[in-house]
Amino acid sequence: MIEVDDKQTYQSIDGFGYTLTGGSATLINKLPEGQKDALLKELFSADGNGIGVNYLRISVGASDLSAAPFSYNDLPEGQTDPNQDKFSIAMEQTDFLPILKRIVAINPAIKIMGSPWSAPTWMKDNNSFKGGSLKPEYYESYAKYFVKYIKAMKAEGITIDAITIQNEPLHPGNVPSMYMEAQDQANFIKTALGPAFQSAGIKTKIIVYDHNADRPDYPITILKDPEAAKYVDGSAFHLYGGKIDALSQVHEAFPNKNLYFTEQWVGGPSNFPEDLKWHVSTLIIGATRNWSKNVLEWNLAADPEYKPHTVGGCTSCLGAITIGQDVSRNVAYYIIGHASKFVPAGSVRISSNLIDELDNVAFKTPGGKTVLIVVNKGNSAKAFNIKHQSKVAATSLAAGAVATYIW
Repeated sequence: MIEVDDKQTYQSIDGFGYTLTGGSATLINKLPEGQKDALLKELFSADGNGIGVNYLRISVGASDLSAAPFSYNDLPEGQTDPNQDKFSIAMEQTDFLPILKRIVAINPAIKIMGSPWSAPTWMKDNNSFKGGSLKPEYYESYAKYFVKYIKAMKAEGITIDAITIQNEPLHPGNVPSMYMEAQDQANFIKTALGPAFQSAGIKTKIIVYDHNADRPDYPITILKDPEAAKYVDGSAFHLYGGKIDALSQVHEAFPNKNLYFTEQWVGGPSNFPEDLKWHVSTLIIGATRNWSKNVLEWNLAADPEYKPHTVGGCTSCLGAITIGQDVSRNVAYYIIGHASKFVPAGSVRISSNLIDELDNVAFKTPGGKTVLIVVNKGNSAKAFNIKHQSKVAATSLAAGAVATYIW
């Protein structure tokens, strides 16, 4: 029996969603107007007809699922711009901003997180989009870059709720990418970014790490530095290494700081049954049971050949949707939809017990509904009971099936 106890509460939920890459936006924007409108409403509308995605991560500049690397202040070799006078998001006006504005019009409350894959190359010690590190003499300049980014997006009607300092700071082999040790991230926050946000009156949350769960020591190192930690909202994780319960280690060390799960890919071609089971069990259930306020899949859309991507970027990242001759929905669409459609922002995780091969997590919504997401990880059908406030309901799940129960 799964017993749900709403007297025991945990973290509040910010949302469930995807990374809207530049490539995703380009593919969606090329759709015929009617199809584009219908797809965006299906994905982002909270009216009950779609899956109600309520959280997006976007790249600050290019990600590896952009057609080519770029930043918002690219300069000819040998030139620098410490004051960020040449900063511009103009290149996003073609596809990315038009799509993002339509999403915000459909769901004005959607939360948006920005993550850079690299600083402008002139600020790095190898002058390249791949790898290299931010030069300390450009810390203040890079802080201005973030401030200008948040203000430029606000001028377009886009509120950036949070930023991470660097996507995958311990993975300098991607294109784009940038290497950043924990101590360097702490120094950047406490000497440049935190004070710059404070002086500019920017309320955007600063989130550290944004990499795999095998290194909880990375965010803990930053949070142990009180001068850096005072500016930090929390830590973000991926799960290409480590175990999901590492998030709870960080929570136990710093219970007043938030946790986020910001990226996990589905490799194409997908094994739908196994991918559904693993992602729901490990992320939708596992990340939230380990204090994460969100769960984001990577990425929203790709074409049938997993494009666009940079040279050196991911060549087999399956989107939640594939956009080719038609639009098809892949496993990440259903992984996220099981939560986003039924667990709105402001919901609170509540207690539920784990029973044999039936991983689950429960929430109380702002409207007073109780939501229970269950996956049958076993190889045979399971009959079980759900108990809440002395009432019991009998149900069953086929092997590998996922169900969301609402009452």
